[in-house]
Amino acid sequence: MFPYFNIDTKLLEASEKAETRAQPYFQKIEEVQRYNQQKMLAAFTRAGVSESHFVGSTGYGYGDRGRDVLDQVYAYAFEAEDALVRHNFVSGTHTLTVALFGMLRPGDKMLCVTGTPYDTIQGVIGLPGREESGSLKEFGISYEQIDLLPDGTPDYEEMERRISPEFRMIYIQRSRGYSLRPSLFVREIERIAEIAKRKAPECIVMVDNCYGEFVERDEPLTHGADIMAGSLIKNPGGGIAPTGGYIAGRKDLVELCSYRLTTPGTGREIGCTLGNNRELFLGAFHAPHVTGEALKTAVFASALFSELGFDVTPRFDEPRADIIQVVMLREKAALVAFCKGVQKGAPVDSFVVPEPSPMPGYDSDVIMAAGAFTLGASIELSADAPLREPYAAWMQGGLNYHSGQLGMLLAAQEMLEEKLV
Repeated sequence: MFPYFNIDTKLLEASEKAETRAQPYFQKIEEVQRYNQQKMLAAFTRAGVSESHFVGSTGYGYGDRGRDVLDQVYAYAFEAEDALVRHNFVSGTHTLTVALFGMLRPGDKMLCVTGTPYDTIQGVIGLPGREESGSLKEFGISYEQIDLLPDGTPDYEEMERRISPEFRMIYIQRSRGYSLRPSLFVREIERIAEIAKRKAPECIVMVDNCYGEFVERDEPLTHGADIMAGSLIKNPGGGIAPTGGYIAGRKDLVELCSYRLTTPGTGREIGCTLGNNRELFLGAFHAPHVTGEALKTAVFASALFSELGFDVTPRFDEPRADIIQVVMLREKAALVAFCKGVQKGAPVDSFVVPEPSPMPGYDSDVIMAAGAFTLGASIELSADAPLREPYAAWMQGGLNYHSGQLGMLLAAQEMLEEKLV
């Protein structure tokens, strides 16, 4: 079955069992995949995409029709009033930062209801120990949070007590980040939004939607969220967008964000595309399918490593709210070996040996395996983790299931060769 790679018989047998167990859940993923691909095609036809929209612009970018139609495609696909999609969002964190600074003003308060946010956004907020120059805190924007319950789920009772009109924004991080808490389903975001709007009718409900796009049939905007943002080198770029991010939601809020991205008064009307339009359109079109392939890879990984005796979250038979799979490897050596194996299964830089090292925005050494066509693209098969307890690997991506499956087998093979499995 794998004539080009040396996979131990023991692992091939475990793989066969894992794939058999995963098969019914692949079918469920493909149902959502089919639905969302249809939705994306409908978005393209409704926006009237044509070849002329692939032409790039320079300078100020006035009248760039492709840029404006791309915004429409994402707005239609996410069922948003408006969207802002740009190649010059340099990361998901940058996109979220533009949104936060675009909507919040000195004296405003934001409340994160999903515990401590992801490492790189902590410096943007200015959390204790992470008071970066230029943070929200420096601009007089206050931050509070509601911790998650011991099982990692949202504390709805505490939200009922704490949310009030004093908060301008209720902030939700959908994905788990470098934690073991469950990622949020749209239905859970809807419940949070309902509480928020009842307790603080004028508040903005914002969702960090990274890793969650196209995993379910619906997005947070159709279930109470006012605005959401994410990265194009994750799910919504389809593995083709070379960079970029999106903000989607209420039209007035998207407009405020555009003033932060460029300048007040010009907003979305300027910004050249430099020939990136075709890749961004093509990436958007592929996004629902590629997200489904990444989900299938994650389900297989969960089934395989549980078959090999490791704890995993989510389990292969559990519903999923994002593309991330966690494998609890228990010790540093196993984590490093896992990432080395994933790197060997990469189409780019497969010969590179990942090593733990300091990483900007993180408070501990991080190891990353990511031999990707686009640097840092976590919709492509990748695995990363901070070098700290519980020595878990956060694995995500896979442009197609078959290469993703092989990458997971090579991770297991590396561990087997080092007598760690």
